[in-house]
Amino acid sequence: MKLSVSARAVAAGGLATALLLAGGAMADAASSAPSRAAAAPDIPLAGVKAHLSQLQSIATANGGNRAHGRPGYKASLDYLKAKLDAAGYTTTVQQFTTSGRTGYNLIADWPGGDPNQVVMAGSHLDSVSSGPGINDNGSGSAAVLETALAVSRAQYKPAKHLRFAWWGAEELGLVGSRHYVNRLATADRSRISAYLNFDMIGSPNPGYFVYDDDPAIEKTFKDYFTGIGVPTEIETEGDGRSDHAPFKSAGVPVGGLFTGAGRTKTAAQAAKWGGTAGQAFDRCYHSSCDTTANINDTALNRNSDALAHAVWELSE
Repeated sequence: MKLSVSARAVAAGGLATALLLAGGAMADAASSAPSRAAAAPDIPLAGVKAHLSQLQSIATANGGNRAHGRPGYKASLDYLKAKLDAAGYTTTVQQFTTSGRTGYNLIADWPGGDPNQVVMAGSHLDSVSSGPGINDNGSGSAAVLETALAVSRAQYKPAKHLRFAWWGAEELGLVGSRHYVNRLATADRSRISAYLNFDMIGSPNPGYFVYDDDPAIEKTFKDYFTGIGVPTEIETEGDGRSDHAPFKSAGVPVGGLFTGAGRTKTAAQAAKWGGTAGQAFDRCYHSSCDTTANINDTALNRNSDALAHAVWELSE
């Protein structure tokens, strides 16, 4: 049936009203739906390795190491601090003394987020005196740095407050991280909802180990590795021997990743992950050969991405 001009006008008006009402309802539904968490960006392996090259150069120019109280450690800290300051972080250098030498922690806070819910990611920056410490622990330090820089590049606005940390004198007994935790007021400790630790994540004959200290953090890491088809095992070799320990003792939920140190890779682990059975995960552990040649790129890349995934996931 052909409508008259006036009837067509009425019909058109009715249709427009219906569309407006429908559109409004859809907009209301969209605005009331929970927002999806922002996905973590891919952490560029080239960026992480560029930091490792800088740490190697610093060690080479300073007696072959980056150990506590030695000029290579302070030069390493200055390198990181300059990157973080330029990226918009508020940085704090915390000073302490042990073994007759001055040590330093570097703390970097990203602006914003709920100050009553703090997510921290950290690593120790010092090496042993016998080598440059590129896997132990340039690998963790570089990955934490590149993740912090990725936060800045994305101008990420998490619900929780983000804090990154690099500890001094870990190799002398977790001195820097203990100093930090012991000087926190009880209220400030309670505000840390998660501390994530990354100590040796690029071992040349790697395993994929996840800390089992906090179930929610453990699940976050395991879910990531399941998603990329990489099986994991519970970390036991370094249990209580790295910078998560002071946080755990203070009641802070902790977690982290590890690719193995001096223990020997079993045949079952080699079948699962590749590499060489009967050989240490890191034959250069605490040795002069822990250089940039002592890094497995695949392990470093996977763990750097897992680190960023956990930072994004746990800070929403």
